[in-house]
Amino acid sequence: MKRRSQDLKSTSTLLLLIMSMVQIVNLLVSTTEAADFAIPVTTFSPPEGNTTFLDGTTWCIAKPGVSQVDLQIALDWACGLGSTDCSPIRSNGPCFKPDTLLSHASYAFNSYYQVNGNNDVACTFGGTATLTRNNPSYGKCIYASSRPDSSSSLSHNTSFLWLQISCLLLLVVRNWTYMM
Repeated sequence: MKRRSQDLKSTSTLLLLIMSMVQIVNLLVSTTEAADFAIPVTTFSPPEGNTTFLDGTTWCIAKPGVSQVDLQIALDWACGLGSTDCSPIRSNGPCFKPDTLLSHASYAFNSYYQVNGNNDVACTFGGTATLTRNNPSYGKCIYASSRPDSSSSLSHNTSFLWLQISCLLLLVVRNWTYMM
């Protein structure tokens, strides 16, 4: 009887631990996702494109309101040393209009971001860029994108967190069954 009581206590402790971990993961994921939408950023250029959330796909765009000098320096770097293909934002290119620094920088930043790892580090540009889940494409100006399952930082972080928790649970269950 005493052994059965210990088994039930161990089982309920294990279940409580698992439920606590699931709650922590859900809290972390919802907090991370909420942070992406907590501060609305008004963009005036490029025009709003398809604002449908596409499987977690992200784009890198220029931040509205940053210094024009800093934005120009970042754009020059992206199209120069960053080796980004900036031909679509040149005269007669599909992304030339609107002819604004913010619009051109957004296109160049996103092109660099998509080619160079599609991660947070590839979307900094000295603090002049930010990630968005809203597709900035418009008209014939199509912004590159890539699938989040291979490169999105949010998806990667969430997957990694689940992997860590799964390993921890396997260790707990293994030790628990070993003690039995």
